[in-house]
Amino acid sequence: MQADDMLVLGAREVEGALHGREDEVIDAVRRAYEAQARGETSLPHSSFLRFPDSEEDRIISLPAYLGDGFRLAGLKWIASVPGNVRRGMERASAVVILNDRDTGRPRAMLEGSIISKQRTAASAALAARVLRGGRAPEAIGFVGCGPINAEVAHFLAVVWPEVPRFVVFDLDEARARRFGEGIAAGRPGAELRVAASVEEVLAAAPLTAFGTTAIRPHVHDLSVCPPGATLLHVSLRDLAPEAILAHHNVVDDLHHVNRAQTSIHLASELAGNTDFVHGSLGEILLGRLEPPPHDGRLVIFSPFGLGTLDLAVADLVQRVAGGRGEGVRIPSFFPP
Repeated sequence: MQADDMLVLGAREVEGALHGREDEVIDAVRRAYEAQARGETSLPHSSFLRFPDSEEDRIISLPAYLGDGFRLAGLKWIASVPGNVRRGMERASAVVILNDRDTGRPRAMLEGSIISKQRTAASAALAARVLRGGRAPEAIGFVGCGPINAEVAHFLAVVWPEVPRFVVFDLDEARARRFGEGIAAGRPGAELRVAASVEEVLAAAPLTAFGTTAIRPHVHDLSVCPPGATLLHVSLRDLAPEAILAHHNVVDDLHHVNRAQTSIHLASELAGNTDFVHGSLGEILLGRLEPPPHDGRLVIFSPFGLGTLDLAVADLVQRVAGGRGEGVRIPSFFPP
């Protein structure tokens, strides 16, 4: 490509570039977390564009710089419109823009929802492996049966292909059954149960992933969970602040997750501090911090979702797809 060209990669190219590369995606996410912990990133707060006629709809911008061998700047612009599900569309849509670090010029624009789902799922799977010390759970639960948890299920299958039991719950029982069928198709012989409540999932699984569209806490009691269970609180707003304060908490970045009415944010307002947060996943990955102790309390991972992860996965896509000559190259996109 010439310096004034732009590469555009759509969903087909992005999906093709990532197909079968789950381990590489997890590794890219790991490297991004470690760079964050070393202070080799720049990550301004995300900006939320909200609308006066909707409490649920939003578009979020996540600008970021990722150093540590990546030398990538960029932006994810992601919309979340839950009503899209009724329209037969996915809730989220996004683009990722990658900028040349030296010139500042955008050099590629990529379909971002696939990247966003995979980096979110890779983050959850990486956290589960690290926080459980590599120990496979006897069962995995899923609260919320949309595209995010479907991707989390896929990445957890890469980390632990031997898990024998799954318990799923969604407010839409038909969607929960379709979700379960998808898991069963990839896990012949696995036991699957569609639960009647969130509590049933929590009681049955030592590892549970939350992937809902909840905008305020709806889970107030975690006493039904097995001692020492791990919760992947991907959707960030499911757990009541009192539940958060009673257990060990690991985050991706405290400054980012402690805002926008997340459960961590509500807990910090209730406690008047953030001392209840054990630390970040990046610090644990670097060996600067031990994982939370196995003392019977739960371990809750609350990832805000860092723009640096999107850049790391987008870079992988660009290298793979670009190396194949895929995508649309727009020549002379910039003025001479």
